[in-house]
Amino acid sequence: MNFRLKAHLSKKFDEEIRFFKGWMNNTKAVGAVLPTSSVTAKRMASVIDLNSRLPVLELGPGTGVITKAILGRGIAPANVVSVEYSTDFYNQLLKDYPGVHFINGDAFNLDKTLGAKAGEQFDCVISAVPLLAFPMEKRIAFIEDLLSRLPPDRPVVQITYSPVSPLVAKPESYRIEHLDFIVRNIPPAQLWIYRRPES
Repeated sequence: MNFRLKAHLSKKFDEEIRFFKGWMNNTKAVGAVLPTSSVTAKRMASVIDLNSRLPVLELGPGTGVITKAILGRGIAPANVVSVEYSTDFYNQLLKDYPGVHFINGDAFNLDKTLGAKAGEQFDCVISAVPLLAFPMEKRIAFIEDLLSRLPPDRPVVQITYSPVSPLVAKPESYRIEHLDFIVRNIPPAQLWIYRRPES
């Protein structure tokens, strides 16, 4: 086994151990036992409009797999605003992805968490927040808040491990689209998109 492959596998193992420890410490804040797969992360990042010049808002980066996919699309680190609830994950993310604007805070209270960036508009939201851990009315308020921070028709993409959308239909507030089902994720992941309704 060559050195580069050894280093890659070692880093991946370290990420999985760190993620599992985070899950053990707070099962409500971490939605899965293992980090999101790179295949899933790339699919989520595929919704970014590279021509918008607006920053991307990431919620729940965990070990940074989705952050890496966002940067891999060609988004400059300074154009990524990423909110992580776990202080342990946040401290590691600062080391792993210099230049990204990481915030250690609550994605359900973005007016406070984003601080000076609370009034900014974003191209899209890429969310790995474990919505199923919260009551439905809180999930709906969460998505409605996110959509208010985007231009018309730009998406919130949300990962979940349930076969159905984590949000009930509310056509007057948002449209629901199924983006993908990723088998190459443990557990298999469903990706959903939410947009403002057409006016």
